[in-house]
Amino acid sequence: MRDTNLVKIAVELPNQLPQFRDMNQQHPLSGIIQELCNAWNLTDPEQYALQFNDVNNKKYITEKNRNEIKNGSVLRLEFSPSKTAQDILHKLNMGTSEDKSQALIKLCNLSSDITFALDFINKQGLALIIRQIENTKGEDSNILTQSLLSFVELMEHGIVSWDILESNFITRIAGLVNSKQEHQITEAALSILENVVLNSTEGYGQVEREIPISSLITHLQSSAVVQQNAVALINALLIKADQSKRRSMAAILASKQVRTTIQGYIIDKGVAEGAEMAHQLYVLQTLTLGLLEQRMMTKMDPQDQESHDKIKELRRIAFDSEGASNAKGPSGFTRDYKKLGFKNDINPALDFIETPPGLLALDCMIYFARIYPDCYTKLVLENSCRADEHECPFGRASVELVRILCELLTIGETPSEQGQAFQPLFFTHDHPFEECFSICIVLLNKTWKEMRATSEDFEKVASVVREQILRALETSPSSLEKLRAKLQLLTYSEITALWQQERTSREVWESHARPIVELREQITPEIMGLIRQQRLAFMVEGTRFTKYSTRGQRVKDKFWFMRLSPNHKALHYGDCDEKSAPTIEELTSKISVSDIRALSVGKECPHMRGKKSSHHLAFSLALEGVDLQSLDCVAPDELTLAYWTDGINALIGQRMQSKETEKDLDILLSMEIKLRLLDAEGITIPQDPPPVPADPPNYHFCYDLK
Repeated sequence: MRDTNLVKIAVELPNQLPQFRDMNQQHPLSGIIQELCNAWNLTDPEQYALQFNDVNNKKYITEKNRNEIKNGSVLRLEFSPSKTAQDILHKLNMGTSEDKSQALIKLCNLSSDITFALDFINKQGLALIIRQIENTKGEDSNILTQSLLSFVELMEHGIVSWDILESNFITRIAGLVNSKQEHQITEAALSILENVVLNSTEGYGQVEREIPISSLITHLQSSAVVQQNAVALINALLIKADQSKRRSMAAILASKQVRTTIQGYIIDKGVAEGAEMAHQLYVLQTLTLGLLEQRMMTKMDPQDQESHDKIKELRRIAFDSEGASNAKGPSGFTRDYKKLGFKNDINPALDFIETPPGLLALDCMIYFARIYPDCYTKLVLENSCRADEHECPFGRASVELVRILCELLTIGETPSEQGQAFQPLFFTHDHPFEECFSICIVLLNKTWKEMRATSEDFEKVASVVREQILRALETSPSSLEKLRAKLQLLTYSEITALWQQERTSREVWESHARPIVELREQITPEIMGLIRQQRLAFMVEGTRFTKYSTRGQRVKDKFWFMRLSPNHKALHYGDCDEKSAPTIEELTSKISVSDIRALSVGKECPHMRGKKSSHHLAFSLALEGVDLQSLDCVAPDELTLAYWTDGINALIGQRMQSKETEKDLDILLSMEIKLRLLDAEGITIPQDPPPVPADPPNYHFCYDLK
């Protein structure tokens, strides 16, 4: 039987014939390196180390990651991280300009390897790079570029706190952002400032002072990565800003110039189709729409004269077009407020006490009335001419509609670290929420008429309108006109047809009759087996995950892929880009299912401890018998989280307990029971089986065959 600890490898050394050999994974690396050096007559084996030699993996091999070596791997014998770091530092300190440039290129290539990064930082290399950035003149752009890129990679590991950076360094980086530079310099400078704002205790104040928003807007017309990093820095400044500053920034971002730039240079050119840019635009939209939260959560104050004036203006625009306001007394106003559809026609202010939507509803109503007075007046007067029971109450409908929009657009919620769903139409207008309301209130009135609704049908109409808006937004219309056109197609009859189709496919058998309950219990194990097969098949297909640092921070534009082997005995994983799905053979690392000790989810995960938010999609595999203590993941969405956690639980013999399992079980059980009961269609199934009658007094009714 072949020894599983042996792997066949090839080891290369420049200007030497490669060595083909068996490598025993139980032997220390130092001994293996000693043997290789002896074969090539190299002295000082402690100054050498092994490196992976794959296209996407040039990392140093350590005792921790040596399990990634597979049969057929090609490795390289190189100078050790310590020796390499020392050589680079010597050239940076003492070398010529050409020596420095070559050293920085090598540093840039190696900085993503944490093994090398630790050695370089421990030798005060980071401090040298900081001085290099501060002192490099404009003519040494190549040296500056490589220095910045190396700095970004070194800091990405989280070894050193961002608080070490002094104001001179931040000023230097800000100067690079504010001036015209090569794309790579600007990319790195923007990335550094984003991290300073988010991760440095005092950094936000200095960056906010030194980087005018106009400077960042200029970069939105640059290359794709510069655009992405500029939006990321804008988001960081918005996140850290107080409410007043955030509002002033949002006002600039809502200007036609900025909106046109985002629309023309990012959305229309397809840049937003990239995962990272889509995420940054989602964050930007969530933060700017989040400014509506204050009004959404503000109740109507009886002393708020401005709000009372808005209510009066709503009445005046609708009913005083002929200048008859002075002729009306209090009873006339009450009658008008009733026609406007307020629940409290004597005191309409009471309609805005409930939060959400609070005063945001009044803001939207007055916007609609002022900007579209003809449409507003037509809508109100049209309803006031109907019979009372068929009147669509504009006031009550507006309050409910704003509540629906706030819910669907997640107003007030913190941006998700995985979110990518942004609405392009919200970059086409300086008051997108109010415009959206203006379109949807007309839709609500149209749907009300199509349903021939009465006041008793209000909740049903609201649910239909919610569905119409939700389905329209799911298509991500690129403009308000396209939203309007999509909503015109989603009529009440269309929504009813869609609901009927979905109801047919997901209808749950809700009977509590004992025969049905017993049948459910009988076929549940079979259905759970099907669900288990589906989860494992999903894992075999594999999933692309976003990379997170050891501190639980999302790493931009870095992804990794994991899939289950077809025999369900091992998990294979490795780095990938945002669009690829590597095969098992292309994934460099693996762990055996038998090595999984436990599954942690959410804030119990090692990489999410201490994080206040964004832990709900995290899961972690605790391992035993291998050098890796845990394999930490953050799912892209809740469905993927459910499928992976279910699959892991199934593999380690635990119960699948996600909500998706419950949902799938209910649906499949319902379908299976319906199929088995087709012959009983129309028959009422009793709660209990009929009683067995007592024995008859005799059996004389039996037929005698003789």
